[in-house]
Formats: sequence, structure tokens, C-alpha cells
Amino acid sequence: DPQHIHIALLSGLLSHVGLKDVKRRDYQGARGARFQVFPGSALARGGPDWVMAAELVETSRLWGRTAAKIDPKWIEPLAGQLLRRTYSEPRWDRRKAGVVATERATLYGLPVITGRTVAYGSIDPRLSRDLFIQRALVEGDWDTHHEFDAANRRTVAQVQSLEDRARRRGLLAPDHVRHTFFDERIPEDVVSGSHFDRWWRDATRADPDRLSYTRDLLLDPAARAELDPRAYPTGWRQGELTLRLSYRFEPGAPDDGVTVHIPLTEIGNVRPDEFEWLVPGLRHELITALIRGLPKELRRPLVPVPDTASLVLSSLKPRREGLLDGLTRELERLKGVRVPVGAWSNGDLLPHLKVTFQVEGDDGAILATGPDLDALRAKVRPRLQQQLAAAAPDLQATGLKAWSIGTLPRELQLPGTGGAVTAYPALVDEGTSVGVRVLDTRDAQTFAMRAGTRRMLLLNSPSPARWVRDRLDLRAQVALGDAALGGLDGLLEDAIAASIDHIVAQAGGPAWDPETFARLRGHVAGELADTTASTLARVVDILELRGQIITGVAPLIADAQQPVRADIQGHLARLVHRGFLTTAGVGRLPDIKRYLTGILRRLGRLRTAPAADAQHLATVLELEAEAGRARAAWPAGRALPPALHELPWLLEELRVSLFAQGLGTKVSISPKKIRRVIAEA
Repeated sequence: DPQHIHIALLSGLLSHVGLKDVKRRDYQGARGARFQVFPGSALARGGPDWVMAAELVETSRLWGRTAAKIDPKWIEPLAGQLLRRTYSEPRWDRRKAGVVATERATLYGLPVITGRTVAYGSIDPRLSRDLFIQRALVEGDWDTHHEFDAANRRTVAQVQSLEDRARRRGLLAPDHVRHTFFDERIPEDVVSGSHFDRWWRDATRADPDRLSYTRDLLLDPAARAELDPRAYPTGWRQGELTLRLSYRFEPGAPDDGVTVHIPLTEIGNVRPDEFEWLVPGLRHELITALIRGLPKELRRPLVPVPDTASLVLSSLKPRREGLLDGLTRELERLKGVRVPVGAWSNGDLLPHLKVTFQVEGDDGAILATGPDLDALRAKVRPRLQQQLAAAAPDLQATGLKAWSIGTLPRELQLPGTGGAVTAYPALVDEGTSVGVRVLDTRDAQTFAMRAGTRRMLLLNSPSPARWVRDRLDLRAQVALGDAALGGLDGLLEDAIAASIDHIVAQAGGPAWDPETFARLRGHVAGELADTTASTLARVVDILELRGQIITGVAPLIADAQQPVRADIQGHLARLVHRGFLTTAGVGRLPDIKRYLTGILRRLGRLRTAPAADAQHLATVLELEAEAGRARAAWPAGRALPPALHELPWLLEELRVSLFAQGLGTKVSISPKKIRRVIAEA
């Protein structure tokens, strides 16, 4: 075989090999010599990268005669000790579980081997052992299934979690401590993963905990005294519910600070109000930040702020009262500084001074994350609705024209949650029919049942429209003919719907079974005509007042009068609009009449006291803007809480107290009370 013959010849001609130099068109030979293949050789033109020559003859230049092509791989096994080997870039290789380096070998100066990766353990055992301990055992850059390694990772993670809780680095002992720990327990000849596995197979039988970290080893002794588990708990108890807490120390990250983990099935049972207090370890920083966020004139008597925060914190009642309420009370008691409700700027707090809520599915998947629990509820509601609907498929219905659903349960438990998740079935108004849906809150159920019951009664009760229409006198027909409000037909339809709501409320509320609905339907049928007629009689008075206001506003054409004109027109539109009877309810009609009378009195006083009107208007507009923001911030699709639902009517009473004091108000009212209601809501 020609290859075998060439290898045999090469063993005696190692100093006659050459590496082609493309730029100089010759070959680099041993010990810096340079030669060309003799012109008579078949390799003279376009020669191979590596050649050997039987003889090197120097005439006009150095020529290689009787040349042959060789493979540089043949050289290494033949050259032996003639090769000069060097190693560079020793590094850890996770896949090989050992230290490797880049090898370069030369023969008489010719690079026979370049860039080859080789195991470094036998070349430099000490360095290889140090790198193995550091990268594999200390840093964990190693694919292994040894039990001690998994346990060590858990112990390190626990100490790192303490750093996140305490919001400081340096609690975890430095790498050299752990390196020394392994260095003292591992034999000198263990330089790679394979060496370690062979040794540990026997060593673990004698002492299985030989390489297991202890918490005392990993925790810096200087920091142990600062860690109080009560200051940074791992769980948050709220009634019978315990929620897991986790911590992250990464300023700038959206989840920097405390994260509350909420199972999807528990989200309806979590109250967000207590979380403003944070965990005990962060309360001093929180109170300090709140005080520093006060206006300068309020903050000046409270310096030094950290000392004031410590003093106030010692007398507060965490989680048993509102944070800002407690701060306001104690600052006034201890420092004599009265802080208005609107002066607190808790919205500007750093992220780690507000908890982050994380909603998780049964499989642990993250469904929603953020600081606003109500917004998260709205985001995950479709998924929760699917679970609730799946739990009660027989209750789902649509297109109902009569009560054919049997008894409607007021609530049901979601299977598999141990009673933790309650669903609320309800009738829903579909426009021309009624449906049944399973809702996730009682407020949503109450809101839906009102409209659904009304629609079911409208579909199953004789309409009193003709009877009521025939009994209207000319005055009423003229007043009720306002096209902007739907005309007589529209107002009559609105009055019938509002009257049904009124009768149902007086009868004790919606029906939940066919027997009760039959009795309710009979009661509505007997009362609806008279109630609708009396409702329309009140509406006539309201519409006549509305007409007088429109007439009274018309002369306000001066530029200085435009703010008043715009306010009265907007106020009137909020009180009386298409569908206002059903929206406000029959019980509110006397109040609406009083509010309209108040507008007329305001118009009467406007000429004599325009400055006072402007001052009152500024106060009202500011409060209405705050109330509007509070209501707009409430999650879409969820029923407003009673405080926010009542807020517009409180503002109406405030208008009466400011613009028409003589009329009197239904409740004691002031701007301060309005702001308190907004803050609580």
C-alpha cells in the first residue's frame, strides 16, 4: 500500500518535511529552512500543503528532490519526543465534566498540531482540580445527579432568598469559603467529574454528608444577627387563607420587593387592603418614604424623618387599621402635624415598597402579575368564568322567554377547591330574552339579577302602557313629548321598567324559583299600572323644572358666564337623560326634583353673587374630578361598591348645600366628607 510505504519512509525523513507557504510559493522546512520542490517533480506545480523530500540539494537555492505528498496526521505517532507541545487557555468544559486546554505541537518549528482541545487533568493536575472544585462544585456548572449537589443548591438558594428578603447582598459566604470546604474533603487525585464519580461511589457509603453544606457554613457570621424570620415571613395569613410570599432584590425590576402568590381559585377571597402595610421588615422604610413624600411645609416639623418614622411605627396598629389613617392620627398626636388626606403621595413609592400580586393556575403557571389586585381579577376573570361555567353546565341558559329553569341556586361551590371558590348564578338581561350565567362575585350577581328579573317580568306581565297613556291630561302629554328624552313612548317605557324595579324591591327582591316568580309576577301585574302612573306624574314635574332651567340658562351669553352655563347644562344632562328613571330609580325622583329646584335657585342668585358662585363651582368641579377618577379606576365589568355607587348622589347633596342652602340636604355633607369617602373607596 503506497500509504504504508510513505509512512515508513517518513519515519526516517522527519527533518525533510515541508509546509507550503502560499504567499512565497515555497515550503517552510525544519529549523527555519525554506525549499522548493524540484522542477522535474510531478508536485512542482500546485503542490500539496505538506510534502517530504528524499533529499534536500542546495544549488542556486534549496531544492527538495524525490518529493511525495504526506498527511500531517502521520507525523505525531512517528515524531514522539521530537514534538514540542504547548498548552493554552485551560478552561472548564461542562459537557466533558473536566478541564480542557488548547494544544499546539511543532516539529522542528513546523506546526504539526494547532487548536486541538485536549484533557488537561494529566498535564496540570493541581490547576485542573482547582477549576473542577470551583466550576463544578462551587458554581454548580455540572450535570450530575448526586444527592449532595441538589441539597447544596437548595441550601444556597435559601441563603440567597434571605438576601432578597433583607434587601442586601453579602449574606452568602464568598466562593473561597466553599472552595476551601471541598478542597479539605476531596482527595488530591480528583481532577474531573469522572475521577470524582469513582471516588464518591465508595466515599458516600462511609460518610454520605461529607460534602453537604450547612447553613452556618454559607451564612456570613457577621450577618446572622440581622436576620429575623418574623420580619420577613414566607407566608401571609388572612383569615383561614395563607398565601405564599417570595422576595426579590433587584431595583428596577417590576417585581422588586415582596410578591404575594395567589392561586386562581382563591383570588375572590383575598382582600387587598391589608397589603399596604407590607412585611414588618420593610415598614420603617415604607413610613419613612411616605413622610418624605409630604409637601415641604408639612415635612419640616418632622425631621429627622427616620427618627419620626421609628416613633410613629411603635404606636401604630399594623393590619388592624388603614396605613394612612394610622399615620395621620399618630403624626398629629405625637408631632402636632395635621396631614390632609390628599397630601399623601403613596402612588409615588418605589416598587419594592408596594407588594406585587401573582395569580397562578393549578399547575403553577403564572396567569397575571402586577400591583393592582382588582386589575388582575379583571384579567383572569375569563379563565375563572370558564371554570365556574364548567362546574355548572346545567345552569347555563340563553333565550329564555318564561321561567323554565327550575330553582336557581343563590350560590354554588367550585368542585375541587374545598369550598374556597363560590360561584353566583344569576338571570341576565339579553334585550329581548333572558339568560342564566354563573358569575364570580355576589355584587355582580346582585346587579345582573335586578336587570334579568326586570326583563323576565316585562316578558310575562301585561303592559300598562295603553291604560296609563289614556289617563294623561294635556299638560302631561306636552311635558312628556320631549323628543330628546325619547318622547312619550320612550319615557313610558322607562317608567314601566323603573316601576317594576320599585315594586320588586318592595316585595323583597328577585325570585329564585318558579313559585316565587309566579307570586311576584302576580304582585307586579296588580301594582304596575298605578305605580307607572304615579311615576309619570312625578316625571312631569321634573320635566317642567327642566324646561325652566333651559330657559333660565339661555340668557347666559357673556364670556364670563360661559363656565356657569356649561356647568349647569352638564349638570342637567346628568340628572335628566334618556333612561334616567331606570338608572336612578323611582325612589330618587323626589331628590332629582329637589336638585333641579336647587339649579333654579342658583340661577336666581347668580346675578347678585357671581363671585361666590365661581368659588363654589371650583370646589365642586375639583371634587367631581376626583370622584370621576375613583370610579373610572374601578375594574370594568365589576359592580361598583356601595361607597362609589353613592358618591354621585353625595356630590348632588353638596351642590344643594353650596348653591341652594335653603332647600336642605338629605344627609350632613361637606367637601371633607366627600374626600374621605373617595379615599376610603
